[in-house]
Amino acid sequence: MLKGEDYRIHIVNLIQAGFLQTALEFLEQVARAKSNPEKYTTDWYQSALIHPELDKNYIATNSGINMKTIKNMYLTEKKDVVFNVSQKSYDAFVDATTDLQNDQPDLDITITIKRAGVCTDLTFSESLVVLNSLAVKRAALAGGYWSTAGKRVEKPLMRTLCHLYGVPESRYELASQRIANSDNIFDREIDFLLDGHKCEVKLMGMGNPESADVAQARATKVFIAAKLSEANKAQLTHDGVEWLELRSDNGYKRFGHVLSVLQIPYCKDGSYTDESLEAIFAKIF
Repeated sequence: MLKGEDYRIHIVNLIQAGFLQTALEFLEQVARAKSNPEKYTTDWYQSALIHPELDKNYIATNSGINMKTIKNMYLTEKKDVVFNVSQKSYDAFVDATTDLQNDQPDLDITITIKRAGVCTDLTFSESLVVLNSLAVKRAALAGGYWSTAGKRVEKPLMRTLCHLYGVPESRYELASQRIANSDNIFDREIDFLLDGHKCEVKLMGMGNPESADVAQARATKVFIAAKLSEANKAQLTHDGVEWLELRSDNGYKRFGHVLSVLQIPYCKDGSYTDESLEAIFAKIF
């Protein structure tokens, strides 16, 4: 990000690796359950993989529905609710696969899972159920990675900038801070305090420039983003909010200007080598 490059490929690689591991484990469980039909009195998939004793997140994704969707629909994540919703979701999807097969009798899909030399064949309906569950699992995994990526980068990024510019450690805060209005009606966690000034880090892309509005909503003094539109920059400047756009040529170097405007002392110009950056990372991490 200091080089003006995009960070997203690293998150995508993490998602891909995580999904491959999740998919292999899930397919092995599917094959194990299908190969032991005598263990179940009804639908083997439902009995083995949507069992009430399983973790609620696992029950939901196995049935083809996301936990976040359940919470938004029913305003709760209680296990009994998750289990009942998951069963209904699964039954509805199986009915849909049956209707599809009846409408298109010439269409056939069969997934074969081979392990230890033993092949397990899934029927048309079972194959679609597995594909649907894998799709939901990947979406849930991706959502988790994307939502935590920014949170894990915010403070290390700010600390790195402070190190690059030689800002005294006494002039910034590392711990999570919470702010509240005068009536204590609400509070919000802020990303960083720079000499008492509230800083907000948003690694937003071109598709959601309105995220810059959070600067006004949280009385932010310094706003740092991967990409900002010209309208964003004009609005932030008009509102007295100092900003950095990292995905521009030497975008991080505007931090010196920000420090000067806020009258925060610093003794370096932000230049770095790979070696000096590694030394900073070693200290931060």
